[in-house]
Amino acid sequence: MTAKRKSKPLKKTLPLLILAAPGLLYFLVNSYFPMFGVFIAFKDVNYAKGIFGSDWIGFQNFTFLFQTSDAWIMTRNTLLYNITFIALGTIVSIIIAILMSELLSKLYSKLFMTGLILPNLISMVVLSLLVFAFLNADSGFVNHSILRPLGLPEINWYSEPKYWPYLLVMIQIWKTAGYGSIVYFASIAGIDKSIYEAAKIDGAGKLKQIRMITLPLLKPTVIVLVLMSMGRIFNSDFGLFYQVPMNSGALFSATQTIDTYVYRALMQLNDIGMSAAAGLYQSLVGFVLVLTVNAIVKKVNSENALF
Repeated sequence: MTAKRKSKPLKKTLPLLILAAPGLLYFLVNSYFPMFGVFIAFKDVNYAKGIFGSDWIGFQNFTFLFQTSDAWIMTRNTLLYNITFIALGTIVSIIIAILMSELLSKLYSKLFMTGLILPNLISMVVLSLLVFAFLNADSGFVNHSILRPLGLPEINWYSEPKYWPYLLVMIQIWKTAGYGSIVYFASIAGIDKSIYEAAKIDGAGKLKQIRMITLPLLKPTVIVLVLMSMGRIFNSDFGLFYQVPMNSGALFSATQTIDTYVYRALMQLNDIGMSAAAGLYQSLVGFVLVLTVNAIVKKVNSENALF
């Protein structure tokens, strides 16, 4: 009897387990199995000796990493860009979601969302080519069709770091606003319409309904999404920071992040220990930030915390 009772729940959950298997396999292979290689960050990797036979050097890779100017540049850029992406991305996504729910019919909402999602479906390689077509110094759209006819001095975009913080933020918001707006749009669609009807009867206009009903009821969704984003605040979109600026050395002060540094240390300098140290540093700080932000949220409102 006991065996039969145990088999029934298994039969019920088996289809769900099969459905979740590809996602679980992805996380195991890409997120958990690589954790066994953490020790590489503490070794001076020598191919002749092998990874396990290489000399143990303790924290020397970390010491060398933090003694260089690269540590400050990549940490500053990664943090500031991600904080900007989270803040502006959340605001823009909520505005778009509210516009879709308040001003557009269902048909136009679908078309509008499709138009916003489209950039997310374009690969970063294609996006980088589009950006290059706009910013190319010789024949780019901005120089050739805007600045030159207006008699303004042309700009060599790929050698001027001062413009790229603004360019990267605009590209990232354009690329991700569609997905974010759909999440918030779904949350708004789930709000009980009788609340809005009661507000109308009380004389509340659209702006007041948004301020007093929509935004407060969106708070749990905003907190969860921000917490999830905080977990990746020390990660950066590799394609955005490497391919879009065309790996231009003149732009490193504005485009160098931890991910691009790890790639260059591994592929160009062939320094496995240094890249592993940077990757471990990235993961540990991200983990601490998630715990810190979640603890703050838990103190303010425990119901909105992730755990």
